[in-house]
Amino acid sequence: MATNQETAVIKARMDRIPSALSPELVERISADRASGYVNPYRCNDDQVIRRIDRAADKGTLMRPAFMRDTEKILHLPAYTRYAGKTQVFSFRSNDDLSRRGLHVQLVSRIARDIGRALGLNCDLIEAIGLGHDLGHTPFGHAGERFLNDIYHERTGRFFFHNVQSVRVLDALYGRNVSLQTLDGVLCHNGEYEQRVFELSHMASFGQFDQTFEDCIATGYSAIEHLRPMTLEGCVVRISDILAYVGRDRQDAIAAGLLDPDAFDDGRGGAYNSWILTHASIDIVEHSYGKPRIEMSEDLFEEIRRAKRENYEKIYSKGGIEGDSEAELREAFEKLYDRCLQDLNQGDESSYIFKHHISRIEQQLSYYDRTYAWQDDKDQAVVDYIASMTDGYFCELTSKLFPGLEFPHRTYINER
Repeated sequence: MATNQETAVIKARMDRIPSALSPELVERISADRASGYVNPYRCNDDQVIRRIDRAADKGTLMRPAFMRDTEKILHLPAYTRYAGKTQVFSFRSNDDLSRRGLHVQLVSRIARDIGRALGLNCDLIEAIGLGHDLGHTPFGHAGERFLNDIYHERTGRFFFHNVQSVRVLDALYGRNVSLQTLDGVLCHNGEYEQRVFELSHMASFGQFDQTFEDCIATGYSAIEHLRPMTLEGCVVRISDILAYVGRDRQDAIAAGLLDPDAFDDGRGGAYNSWILTHASIDIVEHSYGKPRIEMSEDLFEEIRRAKRENYEKIYSKGGIEGDSEAELREAFEKLYDRCLQDLNQGDESSYIFKHHISRIEQQLSYYDRTYAWQDDKDQAVVDYIASMTDGYFCELTSKLFPGLEFPHRTYINER
């Protein structure tokens, strides 16, 4: 726990972050709206860039360009699976705890609130927000870490959920999602906070594809330098952090992992409401009318502090995979090797054929595309494992490897 002096410093900094827009900015925004002012830095619908110029994807009065992206995302099988994927707590028997599906909705909602105040394209924000975690593994960041370790050991390449999310949208389902949405998804990684978000100079799929490949080939050296090409993408990136930093605290308290008074700021679960309100106000106050997204030094330091505290007290204290890390890692390794073996042997009775390859091939056939899984079997295994829900993963690995055991989620004997 923090000392009394450290707590005083934290609270003083939090008190300096305003809870309402300044009267001057309120007056300015009101005048701009009354005059019909349009933010010159927003991404307009007529700026949409798609890999394929297809008549069916043209924006209309009823369905503008980026609204189409949102609808494409909502109807993906991968979107449906959000409901069965861990946000933080995997084996806790409490339906009030966040799952991945709620998280992406929170990100989208927070980002749209900020985006609307800034005069940005909220359709694009919604598409990025709802699609940003489509490539996430079962069991949250623990699963991502396990899969990356295995994939890197066997191929020298790296796995990141944001990169896989792009692959889901662009390659596995072939939905012809816009460059702006794909860029926002790729660059959303909320593990890398910044005070000022400057735009990249991304302007083509050629540039984007090279950046995508660099992330797979070089890992963190490429990931940590990602910058969105739109202000909308920047807003989603910071909203990803805002969506989890307070909500994860509420979940840790609800799960019985921590007491409400365990946090240095003294707000417990109420911190979620505080950070959402104050951060949104601060970002709008410091970003309105600018070609970038930025926040005050006080907010930046507070977000960094809160994230550090979450890592110390939640993520590194059994919050993600509890006492099941060794079992989960072993299960990931066994499943990866078994799936790769089945592909090499052409065993079409295997679940990777029945539950993954056949379904992806069917989806792609609607768009006259094919799934070239034979060209990169390790990638096909990664595609399959990353697509799984927690429950599917546990049932499949328990069936294939009877010696493996996982904690049962029960409402009678809560952990």
